[in-house]
Amino acid sequence: MVVHGRNEAEGRRLVEKLGDAAVLHLDSLADPASAGRLVSAAVKAFGRIDAVVNNAASIVRSNLSSTHAEFFDAVMAVNVRAPLLLIQAAMPQLRRNRGCVLNIGSLNALSGEPGLLDYSISKGALQTLSRNLANAHAAEGVRINHLNVGWVLTPNEDALQRGLGQPSDWASRLPPQFAPSGRLIAPEEIAAAAVYWLGDESRPINGSVVELEQYCVIGRNPNKA
Repeated sequence: MVVHGRNEAEGRRLVEKLGDAAVLHLDSLADPASAGRLVSAAVKAFGRIDAVVNNAASIVRSNLSSTHAEFFDAVMAVNVRAPLLLIQAAMPQLRRNRGCVLNIGSLNALSGEPGLLDYSISKGALQTLSRNLANAHAAEGVRINHLNVGWVLTPNEDALQRGLGQPSDWASRLPPQFAPSGRLIAPEEIAAAAVYWLGDESRPINGSVVELEQYCVIGRNPNKA
């Protein structure tokens, strides 16, 4: 595993926890050249690449009134261009090793919250990227699948909600419409799903877009009584 990101302290803590199974590579996905550097770091550290997980994303709020060209381009650069270039750079290794790609998307790809315009557009594009490449490279033995993740209680989400004025126990007060199980999804549960889609247990499934949420998304019509 090669960990990439902008938060050096967080990255070092993760690598320390994982030990010899990880190597820290700090880079900016906004830089198109970062894909080649990341792939080179992985091959240098481990000799091969069997899988690529595109999980990093710029999660920013915007709407039609607030967005502008530079803002849109910055979101697309990290959320769409970077995954594309990482897959491109890793493809020789993935072909050689019959590897796989897992793109981590969002339910916002299906339409999106009103205040997440640019982010939703980028996740819609990432979903199409996953399906297109899966069809294009299946005969080469490379699988590409995609997870559209719902509301997950990450540290960043907790900080965001508190910043928006929510109380410290906001996550335990959600109405059933948002959390039918009585709680939000935990990051570890998404990680467990990712392990399955990266492993041989999910072969030969390819090109799947899987919604990871607590309810059926398409056609959902909650009781209004």
